[in-house]
Amino acid sequence: MKAEAPQFDIHQTITDQIVNAIEAGVADWEMPWRRAGGALHRPKNVLTNNAYQGVNVLSLWMAAERQQFSAPIWGTYKQWQEKGAQVRKGERGSPIVFYKDLDITRTDEATGEASADKVMFARASWVFNVNQVDGFELPELAPPTEDRVELIEHVEMLIRATGADIREGGDRAYYRPTEDYCVVPDRARFTGTDTSTPTDAWYATKLHELVHWTGPKHRLDRDLANRFGSEAYAMEELVAELGSAFLCADLGIATAPRPDHASYIAHWLKVLKDDKKAVFTAASQADKAARYLLAFGELTPPSRPTPEEASLAQSRPDPHRRPT
Repeated sequence: MKAEAPQFDIHQTITDQIVNAIEAGVADWEMPWRRAGGALHRPKNVLTNNAYQGVNVLSLWMAAERQQFSAPIWGTYKQWQEKGAQVRKGERGSPIVFYKDLDITRTDEATGEASADKVMFARASWVFNVNQVDGFELPELAPPTEDRVELIEHVEMLIRATGADIREGGDRAYYRPTEDYCVVPDRARFTGTDTSTPTDAWYATKLHELVHWTGPKHRLDRDLANRFGSEAYAMEELVAELGSAFLCADLGIATAPRPDHASYIAHWLKVLKDDKKAVFTAASQADKAARYLLAFGELTPPSRPTPEEASLAQSRPDPHRRPT
């Protein structure tokens, strides 16, 4: 007898999605640049312009953050077609739930009398973000015009020397491995945070993406999937942020470790909490990436202890410290 496939549970799917995002989140990490519109917007349907409600708001927020979508406009495959747009081949939809009235007939066991009734029945649907379609133009949003970033010439020279394709524009930061280029937001968007200047934030973001750029096979061949499997993405983010912190120190951008780095790193350490050696591997790979990039400017970083050496050093008593 052929086993039946497990029934799809839309409630469980959305719940798992939200729980996973919350577990991967960090409350005190603040994005150091302004997103389009300046705030987190409630997702809206492209055809009706109605805002999504209830759990669908959370579900679509999580999907947008995970996939770095920059606009809160969603629609089903058919709805995008009705707007003259086309969902790109290979794009995957994000689940939402909607409820329909279902007419049922109830029979009273005692009397045998039948009565009509309505129940709410949950149905699943999949929607696509405007960033997943072609043929739909978003209205242009003017970026901020006040540029508070101070360019640092020796850092700019090093970045140019790498030959990396770095594109500035929009309000997202990412590295696209399939086309081998980096994207960082418009410089004028960088406002910094409570613990970093706009200049610190700009270069930390740019160097973060450059560390990602070192990863492909024809550069450092940083294949983390063999060891970390489904957590390889989180591990790569940890490598990139540690590498950015190392480079900020090596290049004199920041004279002390910034809390921004620490809170962002904590975000990914939570994901990797089951592997106590993950941070050692990440630090080693980050150091290799930093040295690789510094070599383009013929710069030699200061001697850094290995993660194992640093850990041992922290556990030893300081002979110069006075007893308290």
